[in-house]
Amino acid sequence: MKRRALVSVSNKEGLVPFVQALATKGVEIVSTGGTARVLQAAGIPVMSVAEVTGFPEMLAGRVKTLHPHIHGGLLAERTVPTHMAQLQQHDIEPIDYVIVNLYPFAETIAKEGTTLEEAIEQIDIGGPSMIRAAAKNHAAVTVVVDPADYATVLKALDADGVSPLSLRKKLAAKAFRHTAAYDARVATYLTDAVGETEPESLTLTYTHNQSLRYGENPHQQASFYASADAPVSSLVQANQLHGKALSYNNIQDANSAVALVKEFTLPTVVAVKHMNPCGVGTGETILAAFMRAYEADETSIFGGIVALNREVDIDTAQKMADLFLEVIIAPSFSEEAQQLLMKKKNLRLLVVPLQTGFVAKSVTSVGGGILIQEEDHLSFADAVCTIPTKREPTQAEWAALQFGWHVVKHVKSNAIVLSDDKQTLGIGAGQMNRVGAANVAIHQAGPRAAGAVLASDAFLPMADTIELAATAGITAIIQPGGSVRDQDSIDAANKHGMAMVFTGIRHFKH
Repeated sequence: MKRRALVSVSNKEGLVPFVQALATKGVEIVSTGGTARVLQAAGIPVMSVAEVTGFPEMLAGRVKTLHPHIHGGLLAERTVPTHMAQLQQHDIEPIDYVIVNLYPFAETIAKEGTTLEEAIEQIDIGGPSMIRAAAKNHAAVTVVVDPADYATVLKALDADGVSPLSLRKKLAAKAFRHTAAYDARVATYLTDAVGETEPESLTLTYTHNQSLRYGENPHQQASFYASADAPVSSLVQANQLHGKALSYNNIQDANSAVALVKEFTLPTVVAVKHMNPCGVGTGETILAAFMRAYEADETSIFGGIVALNREVDIDTAQKMADLFLEVIIAPSFSEEAQQLLMKKKNLRLLVVPLQTGFVAKSVTSVGGGILIQEEDHLSFADAVCTIPTKREPTQAEWAALQFGWHVVKHVKSNAIVLSDDKQTLGIGAGQMNRVGAANVAIHQAGPRAAGAVLASDAFLPMADTIELAATAGITAIIQPGGSVRDQDSIDAANKHGMAMVFTGIRHFKH
């Protein structure tokens, strides 16, 4: 029995040997445009779509395969006599294989300067129609959208060139995922182009990036998927130089570390545990920054994730090699540093270019749905600072307040950070009340709290946190302000001669 394959791909990787193998099994090849030329150049006999349909390609290639001689051959149920009779009546040959992938829409819109008109030209019409038709009729048709499946298909073919139904079902499901992801990218692009912020339906697409050993706990299955438009400075784009595969918790912590270290322009090191910073340091060199991050909390950094915004040099690597760390993230590693750190078998080394910029939207799952919001990308430059207290911060206090403000933005609420201008001294994270967070931070800082500044992620609604800070010797506070009881905090700060800054920006992080 004669079999026919329809071939039309933009991704021609591995195409020629795959189609050659089909042809050797007596499969007749029908193809279009550039794909046909590639196959013909390889010496494979090819029939053009125009020969099948009796119509030439029209409208600059916009209409090629939208024809009953194509879709009739795809959709006819081979076990239904009336379907087969109609094919015979209209001289339509059944199509048994569809090897199609779609116009490079995502690649086109990723190019800087792409116009709306250029993007629209890369919206495929015939390709999805053929793929969906073939996938619907997978009882008879083998649809292949991914070159990675070519070898699997060839291996599974029997002597007559027929693939098993179980494989056709899997390929059909993949085909629908392929077209759904493609349509999602188009929908997202056009939705953004018209400025729609809350569409009636949300189409998101992610590609499989990594299989994980387990999730937060060993009994939970987990996978890591990447957004189609993930920025180059995001964790999914990281280049892992060394170490065992990242775990679910490693990825969560590393993501938090990358987000925080990008806040700083001076050489800075961030140590993270359980998605909260445990130590942040900055300095004239990356070694000085690392030592300050380490000394900020020498206990909690054990088993932590460390992110640096400068190359890891040999001096810094030697200090880190003395510790048990799970992951080190940096824009680069010197050759000497890399060789030294690679002696630690399980230590993951990740290269992430830490350009400024952010993911436009964050997505959080909840039972039965998702929450979506803009990322918290406001910087200190966006704050309209006011000083409600009698005393203004000194120059040194201003520098320390800004440092603490950048850190507290990335600490789980309720959050309090004590710092000077180069180092965190105490971090209170994720407490149920703000006084509790302040107590944790002050206890961690110990005698270092005297002369430090305090940063709060949200307003201080009562004087209790101010009184606690004053007792510890803290000299200045930065907070959003905006409480109906702001005056209580202002009065308490004035009573103790403390300076206080209102930023007008809240940084809750749940």
